[in-house]
Amino acid sequence: ILLILGFLSTLAVIALIAVAVTQNKPLPKNIKYGIVLDAGSSHTNLYVYEWPAEKENDTGVVKQVEVCKVEGPGISGYSHATEEAGPSLAQCLQQAKEVIPSAQHKETPVYLGATAGMRLLRLQNKSAADKVLSSVENTLRLAPFNFQGARIITGQEEGAYGWITINYLLGNFKQSGWKKLLHSLTSLSETSGALDLGGASTQITFVSKDLTLESPENHLYFRLYGKDYQVYTHSFLCYGKDQALQQKLARDLQTVESSSLLDPCFHQGYQRTINISDFFKNPCTSDKKKELPFSQLYIEGEGDYQKCRENIQTLFNKTNCPYSSCSFNGIYLPPLQGDFGAFSAFYFVMNFLNLTSEPNPLALNKVTNTIESFCARPWQEVKTAYHHIKEKYLSEYCFSGAYILSLLENGYEFTENNWQMIHFLGKIGSSDAGWTLGYMLNLTNMIPAEEPAEPPLSHGSYVGLMVLCSLVLVSVLLFAWLLFHKPKCLQKGIV
Repeated sequence: ILLILGFLSTLAVIALIAVAVTQNKPLPKNIKYGIVLDAGSSHTNLYVYEWPAEKENDTGVVKQVEVCKVEGPGISGYSHATEEAGPSLAQCLQQAKEVIPSAQHKETPVYLGATAGMRLLRLQNKSAADKVLSSVENTLRLAPFNFQGARIITGQEEGAYGWITINYLLGNFKQSGWKKLLHSLTSLSETSGALDLGGASTQITFVSKDLTLESPENHLYFRLYGKDYQVYTHSFLCYGKDQALQQKLARDLQTVESSSLLDPCFHQGYQRTINISDFFKNPCTSDKKKELPFSQLYIEGEGDYQKCRENIQTLFNKTNCPYSSCSFNGIYLPPLQGDFGAFSAFYFVMNFLNLTSEPNPLALNKVTNTIESFCARPWQEVKTAYHHIKEKYLSEYCFSGAYILSLLENGYEFTENNWQMIHFLGKIGSSDAGWTLGYMLNLTNMIPAEEPAEPPLSHGSYVGLMVLCSLVLVSVLLFAWLLFHKPKCLQKGIV
């Protein structure tokens, strides 16, 4: 009897421990990865994202885990050496291989989206643009990942995906607890608008309650995290900061009488030379082509912010509006609504000018005064103070700052009253503000949700087994106690 009791109690203890350990061991993390390359006009960035295979309301919970800046120009800069475009990505692809577990390389999708730089190259030289994309595709196909495509995305897509990114990172799509209750009581989705500025284009996107059928090509519809969204979006090609400068110079060339130009948008003492023959090949300036008696233009800085603003404002044609309200160049724009996240070059320029460090947006007049003071500084002083920044970028911050204010004030009609709606964003949490995360989020809608990893036993089976083993153990112990601690007559009776 003692042997049997000892055996049963030991068996019950072992069973209890085995079931508990097996059921409660950490479940394997079912993480998926994705790669998006942002092939911009001035450079390319590679982003690595991860998300759990178990999605929320049909959209993956995606976060950025790595970013790699590709050395050299954007892929559109390889128009004269197209075969070099693809190999330029190799170093960042190697970095992605090291970040993503090798066992998951084959199932990791990789996408490349080219933006306004390639849109312009396609307009200028379709053959070169095709060859650049072909070179990029060849390199991406050779990588150990699951190549899903390299294409030139539309300006509308770029704006819309930027809007998704901003609102995702700000938590506007995922509601829980009291927020969920509050959200259900409001008829209008609480989302933020997106303002994106690149080198060759700029985008504005936001949810508007005043959307009409005036301009249906500017409307997009999304379903994310179980909710539907209708947004206004428009992309202005040639109105990125680099191409805007080219447009301004092309206008200046219409009035010059000699090969010298005094430019108020560059610092006093700064000098630059541009080749006229290359200047008008650009689709953004080709309509201003003019025969000139000189082959080079010598630019000398004047450092006058007010004159610079006056020059820039001529880029925004406000004379003709076929709709109830417009931004510029006859493009429909509904009334501005809600907060806006301004990112990419909007942020980089404002951050350089130290206008993003305050927790709350600065007043418009403070921003204007800061940019005006910076433009008034002599070039030699600026060059000495910021010796670590490349001269080309440094020399254009005065123009870029003035252009951003002109675009926001004259183009989109932000005023002193609603300027506080704009928040300049570089990162939100650990993720960069930009269109690529929104692109990845939208693409995860096409990736089938997988069943989450589950314990070996269902909850009911686990509880039942634990109760059974416990009952066996208690019964054995109780029987042993009765056997050894009851009166001898009972023990004799049992024997």
